[in-house]
Amino acid sequence: MFFRRNYEYNFRSDIWGGSMDSFKALLIEERDGTVSCAFKQVGEVELDAGEVTIRVAYSSVNYKDALAATGSGKIIRRFPCVGGIDMSGLVIGSTDPRFRVGDAVIATSFDLGVAHHGGYAEVARVPAAWVVPLPAGLSLYEAMALGTAGFTAALAVVRMEENCLTPAKGSVIVTGATGGVGSLAVNMLAKRGYHVVALTGKESEATYLRSLGAAEVLLRQSLDLSKIRPLDRARWAGAVDNLGGDVLAWIASTMEQGGVIASIGLAASMQLNTTVAPFILRGVSLLGIDSGYIGEPYRQSVWQRLASDLRPPHLAEMSRRIAFEALPETFVEYISGHAKGRVVVEIAGG
Repeated sequence: MFFRRNYEYNFRSDIWGGSMDSFKALLIEERDGTVSCAFKQVGEVELDAGEVTIRVAYSSVNYKDALAATGSGKIIRRFPCVGGIDMSGLVIGSTDPRFRVGDAVIATSFDLGVAHHGGYAEVARVPAAWVVPLPAGLSLYEAMALGTAGFTAALAVVRMEENCLTPAKGSVIVTGATGGVGSLAVNMLAKRGYHVVALTGKESEATYLRSLGAAEVLLRQSLDLSKIRPLDRARWAGAVDNLGGDVLAWIASTMEQGGVIASIGLAASMQLNTTVAPFILRGVSLLGIDSGYIGEPYRQSVWQRLASDLRPPHLAEMSRRIAFEALPETFVEYISGHAKGRVVVEIAGG
């Protein structure tokens, strides 16, 4: 017990130097209608309200983060705002009895990085309801290699299986398969015994997708989306869709009887032009996957499964680490559509 208490004291004094010193954060600001981000020194007084204060060890990069930081999408709901929808780290202060100083924790989604200071800072303060204990079997780094993307992919698998999807029922298609959510979904589903078809626009990444467990790689360019039938040849028992738009409409028309679709993204379009035919003639279910605000019993239980049966076996191969200082230049990869797998941002390490 003496060791633990001594560690906690040193941990706090290392952050604050005993005098509440400022800390580094990537702050997103708007001036004259132009959004920009830059590293700034931020003090404790500028932290948002919340019961749990965290020394951030790692964060991650998501498409949403890139949109927010570059102003490419109307993501931010208040300025200034520290970016980063994900974080993992150690508790350095808590007024909630569920969390003690020194606890390893995860916080993802909710308003982080868009309306509440997020994970791109050495210190963050967040509501306790947004915080999840780090499950046994996951390191702080691995938690961010998963991050919101991993939580979303796992939630999609959980919800589809709750709606009776099993490997015996047939193939599962994953769109946007080289992205963070897509890569993780391919790996998770393959681990669980599904015949996974990875849909991608990047022919050069076919070998990568097969290494994650994809049984087949389907090129988006091979699809004729100009004329989507109300019902086409049935091909999929399940689908994890990151794209929306015409691809999602085509998927709906090609689902098997009783098939389930997990709609998790809109990288191509927010629009969906389809008919009711797949839903009333084939009994297809369209599941909306709300990884941003879903609470219990899902949030902790999904993280527990990410540390056990839904843990992607190739997590290390599909993730890479960058220094905090390299974060702004990394956003360009996401905006230009060249991102692959997961990027973990080392804030303080651990």
